[in-house]
Amino acid sequence: MTALLLAYVYLRLSEEEFKCGESSSIQNQRIAIRQYCERHGITIIREFVDDGFSGGNFDRPGFNEMLRYLQKKEVTMVLTKDLSRLGRDMRESSYYAETFFPENGIHYIAIHDNFDSEKDNTLAPFQFAMNDVYLRDTSKKVKNILNAKKKAGEYAACPPYGYAKNPRDKSKLIPDEATAPIVQMIFQLASEGKSTRAICDQLNAEKVIPPLKYRVEYTGEFGEKGAARASDAWNYVTVKRILRNEVYLGHTLLGRSKKVSLKAKRKVALDRSEWHITMNTHPPLVSQDVFDAVQRNLKASAKEWQKYEHVRRSIFGGIAFCAHCGTAMCSAGSVYKGEREKYWYLQCNNLPKRSPKHCDHPARIKYTDFLEIITKELNEFISLTDEEMDEIIRQVQAEAQGGQKEQQAKNMIRNIEKRQKQIDDMITKLYMDNVSGRIDDERLERMVRSLDEESKTNSSKIAELRDSIEAASQVTDNYRDFFKLVKQATHIETLTQDIVRTFIDRIEVSERILPEGTTIAGPKTPYKQEIRIFYRFIGDISGEPVREVSRDEAS
Repeated sequence: MTALLLAYVYLRLSEEEFKCGESSSIQNQRIAIRQYCERHGITIIREFVDDGFSGGNFDRPGFNEMLRYLQKKEVTMVLTKDLSRLGRDMRESSYYAETFFPENGIHYIAIHDNFDSEKDNTLAPFQFAMNDVYLRDTSKKVKNILNAKKKAGEYAACPPYGYAKNPRDKSKLIPDEATAPIVQMIFQLASEGKSTRAICDQLNAEKVIPPLKYRVEYTGEFGEKGAARASDAWNYVTVKRILRNEVYLGHTLLGRSKKVSLKAKRKVALDRSEWHITMNTHPPLVSQDVFDAVQRNLKASAKEWQKYEHVRRSIFGGIAFCAHCGTAMCSAGSVYKGEREKYWYLQCNNLPKRSPKHCDHPARIKYTDFLEIITKELNEFISLTDEEMDEIIRQVQAEAQGGQKEQQAKNMIRNIEKRQKQIDDMITKLYMDNVSGRIDDERLERMVRSLDEESKTNSSKIAELRDSIEAASQVTDNYRDFFKLVKQATHIETLTQDIVRTFIDRIEVSERILPEGTTIAGPKTPYKQEIRIFYRFIGDISGEPVREVSRDEAS
């Protein structure tokens, strides 16, 4: 009986190809592959499709799903119409076609390119190179088309919040009935002197859907990853971005950023002189007078905040998090008699007044207290002698090995391996004795079963010992790497962001623990707070993460 040939089919059409009128549609690919499979007796089990995804990027949902299915080993054949459907990046395409698929026992066929991973493919390098060239050429064509549209004042991008594309002319913008009034309200409040944070709080209180969430729910322009980023809450950065956008004056501003390279996702901002600006291309949502008033208020607010720049900007950005909800902690405070530093804090960004999904136990700590705690603990590491560091390494190594030294573990492995060889020899002799008639089948089965059980126990023990040695070795290496950093440092007088990022990966802060009977912390109130510090390489090593902050004097 002939073995059944089962295959997965991968289909792809890039957004660039669609825009340029590429004839190689998903349906055309499907027809070509099915005709091939009928001629060669191949059964298609499943199709994986990426419609509108560039061949220069292999992070595609359909392709990734196919890789997950291939791990099951139920199907070991993949077909595409040609090599370009797999991808146009020369290095990545070559890797999957000539290395990944063969090494994982997957038979890959690109029909129209006569590529078969189980045969010699002399022309393959040239085919991969030509696909890469095509990618660059197509990208250039698309870029030229978009640039022409930009110069003509056509809106060649997703419409900004407050606008929609004109159904009769997709290159033009019209006010969105649902969101245009929201934009106008934001500008009106800002022109009256209301801060971006206050506007943000009002929008959240009125349960207004923020821009990204609105696009996900009402335009369908995002996939799963994009939708996951959409928050239910407004933030002041979004409000400020709207208030600074001249598109609401009726002007088209495009080309404000560009990719760092053809195949990269990261974009960089361009100087205003490089933008494509076309005046009066669509109905404005705000007047020039209102827009100018808002810019003056934003500038005045910025100047006020800049007076306290040295305390306003937290050096723990991306490092400090609320232990309860996992949200990043932000800097916050207020001016009281001109003394902002005395009342400056790090706090959970999911405060009840700020976020609909507020934290039930938000962390909050005085900024100077936090600086003092982190500085003190880092200096304790820096003050360690070489002997003390070596002793710490010996202790963690012993703990990782369950109290056993490495040499002891290796000796135990050798002894167990000797016993394993004895068991193998004994089993061999038992079978020989059975053949010669010295022991019967029943006794043979009983004795072999007993020896097999012992052998399995020994194998498990060897694996455990080797894991402990490896784990201890890894822990030891991690501590040595950390102490290398420590030895390069000197006593810290002033903690900086660079120092924090050198030594620390993450800090988790819990809510304050106040003295019994105290519900509100005053300036003299002592408190305790759990602060878990995850150091680079070695993680959280604190036996007791609760820190005590005393208050002998008013702070």
